[in-house]
Amino acid sequence: MISFHKMTCQDIDQVSQLENKTFSTPWSRESFAEMVDNQNAFFLLAMDEERLAGTCGIITVAGEGDISNVAVDEAYRRQGIAYKLVKEAMEVASREYAVTEFTLEVRVTNEPAIKLYEKLGFASEGIRPRFYEKPVEDAIIMWKR
Repeated sequence: MISFHKMTCQDIDQVSQLENKTFSTPWSRESFAEMVDNQNAFFLLAMDEERLAGTCGIITVAGEGDISNVAVDEAYRRQGIAYKLVKEAMEVASREYAVTEFTLEVRVTNEPAIKLYEKLGFASEGIRPRFYEKPVEDAIIMWKR
């Protein structure tokens, strides 16, 4: 059974390990520690008892939520966890941070993620050229308004 909670200091090592396994340019452990203390941001974790199944970060500014670092452990993919995780994170941001609009960037070649975000109500509103490194790639800017 998957449960959700906000990242705490005790979760940082697991989150950092998943980040390193998932992304070619992962955030540092210190960056996650800063997020725990940031009053305008949070990471929501999907947990299978004590095991981290996925993460979703949201940084809030003036009623907008910037979604970042959506990652699901390989063992938990294709089970609907990313959908539930992002949906729950948006609900937390709306309820606790008064967020009314959400944005994110996604690699132009990441079809599964693009489809996930479209299913959640996001629409493409532009391109950020050469946004990603390793490999260099454009990002689609998506919004849910």
